[in-house]
Formats: sequence, C-alpha cells, structure tokens
Amino acid sequence: MQMKISEPERILAKDMIKVWLIRDALLNAIGFAILGVLFYLDYRFLWAEWIWWILLFITAASVVGAVWSLFKPYILYKSWRYEADHEFLQLKSGIWFEEHQLVPMAKIQAVETQQGPILRRYGLSSISVQTTGSSHLIEALRKEDAVVLRNQIAHYAKVQEVDDQ
Repeated sequence: MQMKISEPERILAKDMIKVWLIRDALLNAIGFAILGVLFYLDYRFLWAEWIWWILLFITAASVVGAVWSLFKPYILYKSWRYEADHEFLQLKSGIWFEEHQLVPMAKIQAVETQQGPILRRYGLSSISVQTTGSSHLIEALRKEDAVVLRNQIAHYAKVQEVDDQ
C-alpha cells in the first residue's frame, strides 16, 4: 500500500520578492565594484593582455547575471511552497529543477527563527531547521507566522521523539 502525501500549499510572504531584489542588487553592486577595481589595476599596471579579455568575459557574464536577477525573484516566489504536519516538514522549490524535500519530524533536532536587517525592515523572519545531517531554510514568513510555525515544528518534533522512545 502506497502512502499519499499531499503537495505543500503554503507560500512565502510576498515581500520576499523585494528582499531578494535588494539582496541581489547589493551583491551585484559589490561584484561590479570589484570588477571596476580590477579593470583599473589592469590599466594602471599593464597586466598581460589575456587578463583584460578574462575581465571582459567576467563583466559580460555579470551583466547577464544582473539582468537575470531582476526576474529570478518573481519566478522563485511562484515556485516556493512549504507545509508542516505531525509527520513531515515539506519544502518544495525550483525553477528548472524542482526539489521536493520531506523532512521527518522525528529527525528534527533544532528549529530557530532568524531575522537580518533587510528581513526586519519588511517584518519578516526566516526559519532554520536542523537535522542530524542537514539544515533546511524557509526564507521569509511574516514574523508572527514564523513564530507560530517554529513552535508548531518544535511541538511536532518533540511529540515524535517521545513516541519513538
């Protein structure tokens, strides 16, 4: 007999799109600043010609990556789902390659909420779940929802641990 596990349906907070856009913009700005410094050093110290070609290739790839980072958050948001019940924590994500993780509640050792400055600005928190061999992250929930889910997962994991002994 095969057990039927329903697909996860809960979604991240809509403001996560803004957080991803801000994070990607900061990373792109740092990357382009570093490239600018490398181009200056190449000009100043007359490095070998092949270094200029490599820097040019990296710059072209970075521009393509920067353009992609404007669209990626919207697509990621549509593909990210999660669910928690008394048996499993389910995480489903992926743009081209879909990943569906089932984390047994009995294997969860720790669960915590995290909030950096950008998440705090939008009233969001992330949930980190640790098992013996891995760590899983639900990136952005409204702070109140994150606390409720953290407590729910902790309760389910403790109940499973008591039942197993």
